[in-house]
Amino acid sequence: MENDKKQPAMRGSMKMVVALMIGYSIIYMDKQMVSAAMVPISKQFSLTSTQTGYIMSAFFLAYCLMSIPSGWLVDKFGSKNILLLSLCLTALFAFAFGWANGLIFFMLMRFGSGIGHSGYPSAASKAIAENFDSEKRVFMQSAILTTTGIGAILAFTIGTRVIAINWRYGYFLLGALFLIALVVIALCIPKYQATVVKQTATTPVQKVSLGQVLSDSNVLVLALIMVLINIAAYGSSSWMPTYLTKTYHLSLSSAGNLLALNAIWQIVGSLGTGIVLSKWFAGQQKRFLIITATTGMLSTIVMVSFHNLILAAVMMAISNLTIVATFTGSFTWSQRLFTEDRIGSATGVLNFGGTFGGVLGPMLAGFLVDAFKGSFVVAFVVLGVLLFVSSLLTLFIKTTAK
Repeated sequence: MENDKKQPAMRGSMKMVVALMIGYSIIYMDKQMVSAAMVPISKQFSLTSTQTGYIMSAFFLAYCLMSIPSGWLVDKFGSKNILLLSLCLTALFAFAFGWANGLIFFMLMRFGSGIGHSGYPSAASKAIAENFDSEKRVFMQSAILTTTGIGAILAFTIGTRVIAINWRYGYFLLGALFLIALVVIALCIPKYQATVVKQTATTPVQKVSLGQVLSDSNVLVLALIMVLINIAAYGSSSWMPTYLTKTYHLSLSSAGNLLALNAIWQIVGSLGTGIVLSKWFAGQQKRFLIITATTGMLSTIVMVSFHNLILAAVMMAISNLTIVATFTGSFTWSQRLFTEDRIGSATGVLNFGGTFGGVLGPMLAGFLVDAFKGSFVVAFVVLGVLLFVSSLLTLFIKTTAK
């Protein structure tokens, strides 16, 4: 009886973390690569900035609509099953996008891709919660989120070079990479370990309903924070290749090189956030997020206020680092705020908020660029201010909640 009462140690391995990172890297490569692909696509099909924004936002609309259902599916069917389903769908729609030949077709294929993407973050968070002890989860989640930078490097080095040859080849390559990630996940991610959550007659299973998750004020506030962060993050990243090619007359390959170098700071921001929060800002997430968001806003404003490529590159690096740090600090906070039985559904709600921001960001930026006759200044200033506002909302998080 004594052994039945003990909670077995979590048995997560670095092999599992690396597998999740491989899948996430291709997921983020897809998110970033579309912004580069829009440069030749918009020229070939004579698309306006607003129409280009529609294509990029169609992805996030689907992602947004499916985020909460995906979180529920993860809690119901387990992380591995949803990871595999997610990668199957993303591979399918990546190949299909490579055959697209018009605005509606582009939007539909990106919408389908968004459905595929929506399950991966919740499933990855659930896999971490299932396989690692609570004190390790924030760092492991931060390590996995370094793939925002890895994916960007892949998108702006390999991706842009293939796109420069033929943008369709870029999406055939992307589909193949998704299939490779699918095989890796199938081989390296364990089924949900019954020994981790073994229940006895004295510890009955307690199910948490989606309604209970949605009634948690921390879930709702953190979701709103994710809306604003991702308006800034995806509004900025979606238009950065166009901004660089039009403002500084760079070739797509040159802009890709600059963005790939810049993506290194995204990796630093993701991995560094876990270390900094653990060592110097333990229990001080609010202070950390206000500092990073304020820095991100100021660097974004400086980037577009002076016509100097070197200064813009430096400010872009600082902006990317701090935006990613703000995102990572907010997203990983959920591992401390929410218990394992609701982390999948809670992550789904956060993804809903984040992807709703992804819907609004590219469209808002595109609208502002068109409204101000091709100028990117107002668009980026607005994005920076929204990032700062997101940090102020952290003051409404109840840190004693578990």
